[in-house]
Amino acid sequence: MPRSTLQEKTFRTHDDVELFYRYWSSSAKPRGAIVLIHRGHEHSGRMAHLVDELQLPEYAFFAYDARGYGRSLGVRGFSPSLGTSVRDVQTFIDHIADSYKIPVENIAVVAQSVGAVAAATWAHDYAPKIRCMVLASPAFKVKLYMPFARFNLKLIQSLRGNFFVNSYVKAKFLTHDPERIASYNSDPLITRPISVNILLALYETAERIVADAEAIQVPTQLLISGDDWVVHHLPQYEFLARVGASIKEVHLLAGFFHDTFGEKDRALAVSKARRFIVRLFSESPPRESLLDAHLAGFTKREADALAEPSRRLYWSATRFCLKVFGLLSKGIKLGHQTGFDSGSTLDYVYRNQPSGLTPLGKLIDKNYLNSIGWRGIRQRKIHVEELLCKAMSLLAAANKKIHIVDIAAGHGRYVLEALTNSDVKPDSILLRDYSDINVRDGSALIRQKGLEAIARFEKGDAFNADNLAAIKPRPTIGIVSGLYELFADNEQVRRSLAGLSSAIPAGGYLIYTCQPWHPQLEFIARALTSHRQDSAWVMRRRTQAEMDQLVEAAGFTKLEQRIDDWGIFTVSLAQRNG
Repeated sequence: MPRSTLQEKTFRTHDDVELFYRYWSSSAKPRGAIVLIHRGHEHSGRMAHLVDELQLPEYAFFAYDARGYGRSLGVRGFSPSLGTSVRDVQTFIDHIADSYKIPVENIAVVAQSVGAVAAATWAHDYAPKIRCMVLASPAFKVKLYMPFARFNLKLIQSLRGNFFVNSYVKAKFLTHDPERIASYNSDPLITRPISVNILLALYETAERIVADAEAIQVPTQLLISGDDWVVHHLPQYEFLARVGASIKEVHLLAGFFHDTFGEKDRALAVSKARRFIVRLFSESPPRESLLDAHLAGFTKREADALAEPSRRLYWSATRFCLKVFGLLSKGIKLGHQTGFDSGSTLDYVYRNQPSGLTPLGKLIDKNYLNSIGWRGIRQRKIHVEELLCKAMSLLAAANKKIHIVDIAAGHGRYVLEALTNSDVKPDSILLRDYSDINVRDGSALIRQKGLEAIARFEKGDAFNADNLAAIKPRPTIGIVSGLYELFADNEQVRRSLAGLSSAIPAGGYLIYTCQPWHPQLEFIARALTSHRQDSAWVMRRRTQAEMDQLVEAAGFTKLEQRIDDWGIFTVSLAQRNG
């Protein structure tokens, strides 16, 4: 068996942090890639033994040191957010695909503990088309032996800001292997402190991913260490039971401590991982179609349940309180007048300037604008503007005209304000919306910003395929932000995307949003009203995989994606196929 050669390299993250990685290959043309993601406190070198032990010489192996760990840059044990660390996974996969010309479809991921949570979150939030993933002892719920530890950590953080805590776990509780214990105790690259913002986010994100694991379509193998002192077993079983992939399996490794792939008898775990990877590369199973997920599936069942009237006194009281608050809070009042999902409401949320009658009304309005959903909306605006600027730059670099259309623009603020952050200027901007109010106020915003020479606003139906296909000049950038999330029927979305596909020429770009998760779905359905005939605002979530399939079926290839730290809203950039 040819021996893999090791190379040590670095790649840069989206925020320009340099991360170290190891690369092994024994073939000039590897069959695929195995990406190793290490557990918390450790680094990629502690998974290097798997390169030989998995006995897969026809594959290239990659393993990076997470930011703040090992030989990567960054404050030790710190990341700005768990979402940032999850995006690092995506950035590393992109780097492998671009630099080594290995298609994403030919990549498998093997991850441990905290690294396994990052991998599962990435699979949920970004819907990658990787071949499979093996998750060993995922840290969905860390055992904190101090009473009320999580509550106390939150309290201290709120009082003094972020701080660090040291790991309580000794090496002898991670593995039975004496050599592994000794190497852990002597390894200068082990990082015992962990930032509290990451520790707390680990709990919150893991709860979200376990609860919504049905959204994950990646074939998954779960390895559970039977005598794990570090993490709880129940969330691991719940996760695997809910995973939406048609191929999934779980193995309980009796007597194993937490370091599954570093255990004395790890040959058992390694053999199971190897068999799973070989199987998936041999079978190449087809992806499940989600184009008709509006007719059946877990998000359909969820939306149907939310559409059923609730007789609970709590929701009647909540609606009454919102009516009262609407007398004082300008934002709540506007929501009752135009719908909490209307363009007018979103423009008010974007401006983020609390207003109301009396100081109390202003305080209520401030709390309203700071709700997690509206914070996510404002982050979505930032991501739309970022990807719009990138699409304009790509077109300018290719010496192509920049004609922008937003088919449901609301007031169009995010499009018009994106221009202030870009050195590239468009040739034309067409904003469209079904609402006369939005057309009126959006036109006023164009005049206010002095963009009448290149921008115009017109009334239009975002679901009329023929009408969209006839847009002139032909748009080289199409934008659909916050629209499809409001409509459960995929047939409507497919008509809209078909129109955009006909309008946008090959090489043009599409920016689209998705809402794969929301922590306030029931509150929204029970207490808030939609712009559509003052009805309840019931949303059917689309998983990222479902939304991406709809876009792909319309003739676009997804290039990249953004998501907020709460996992609520995504913004993606896709290119029209030739």
